[in-house]
Amino acid sequence: MKRNKFIFVPSLFTVLNMISGFLAILNAMNEAYIQSAWFIILAAIFDSLDGAMARLTKSASEFGVELDSLADVISFGVAPSILVYKFYFHEFGEIGIFLSSLLMIFGAMRLARFNVELVGFDKEFFKGLPIPSSASTVASYIILFYNSESGMTNLEKYALIPMVIALSLLMVSSIKYDTIPKLSLKSIKQSPIKFLYFYLGLILAIITKGKIIFPWFVIFILFGAIRSLINTFKPALGLAGTTNYQDEDENNPLPDDFQF
Repeated sequence: MKRNKFIFVPSLFTVLNMISGFLAILNAMNEAYIQSAWFIILAAIFDSLDGAMARLTKSASEFGVELDSLADVISFGVAPSILVYKFYFHEFGEIGIFLSSLLMIFGAMRLARFNVELVGFDKEFFKGLPIPSSASTVASYIILFYNSESGMTNLEKYALIPMVIALSLLMVSSIKYDTIPKLSLKSIKQSPIKFLYFYLGLILAIITKGKIIFPWFVIFILFGAIRSLINTFKPALGLAGTTNYQDEDENNPLPDDFQF
């Protein structure tokens, strides 16, 4: 069997993800919170690129999946946990340690479940909030509201507590969240709204210097939760005859006109 000469390419981006996570941890420990948050966002970019490279080079492998999960625990589990602890949660002593650790613990559980249930390498949705989305939400919140000179208001700090708890629980929930659509005409035709939301958000993130990232993730998270609730209560509302994304083919969980 001929060995794929590009097999190392996805792993290179995974290593860059890991390095970014390590730098996020170092910056958080040195109280450089904005820099730490940006390294988490950078890690998320590398994380999305390793999957894209694996598809492009046809070099997806079980080794790559496992390495990616280990990198994700560092960048999107440990790093945001240390960030929120150093930033605010340390003020609550042992309770703060526990609350900070939730992102790491539930993130690791989310990844373990993903690896056990993984069927193929090309998925249209994730079961539970992806751990990079959870970490990016926390990081982008700090980027949006924290100022190195004036800091953050007490209310804005306090909001981190319910946010961390909610994100942690969403990661191990059964709510389905869409993956990033591929850059292809087929993807545009199948789900134009979803394609526009993801890639227009990317452009706006660059234009606004990251200020749009947090509201972008809030909409993404709420949409998945609301969609799940609607489908759960459809029978009670007498809407059982309408299309339910959970009954669709696993590789196309939503009808084309309802993709997000």
